[in-house]
Amino acid sequence: MGIDIDVSEARAVASRIAGAGARIGAVSAMVLRRTAHAIEAGAQALAPVDTGTLRASISTTLSGDGRSGAMSAEIGPTVDYGIYQEYGTSTQPGTPFLGPAYDRQIDGYTRALAQAAASEVL
Repeated sequence: MGIDIDVSEARAVASRIAGAGARIGAVSAMVLRRTAHAIEAGAQALAPVDTGTLRASISTTLSGDGRSGAMSAEIGPTVDYGIYQEYGTSTQPGTPFLGPAYDRQIDGYTRALAQAAASEVL
């Protein structure tokens, strides 16, 4: 009298989990790049325009590589008065452009990351 245990399914799951990190990282990197550029485009569309300098200065800087480590995106204007346009001053209200652009994209970003993780682990 013995017990037969089939571990082939467990081995398959373990193998899938072991390789999931790089695959999730690659998908996450793509999602971050796509979202960052969508935020940039949204901020450019929402930025107040006088001379167009603020709008033209809005850019995205990506660093890292999601496949093998951390990745980040920095989106915003390079002109020094961009912060005053976004938040205002003591004498003038702001005209938010970056915050609303971010708000429009963040839900889709988190859904895409959750979907990527779920599809790799399940």
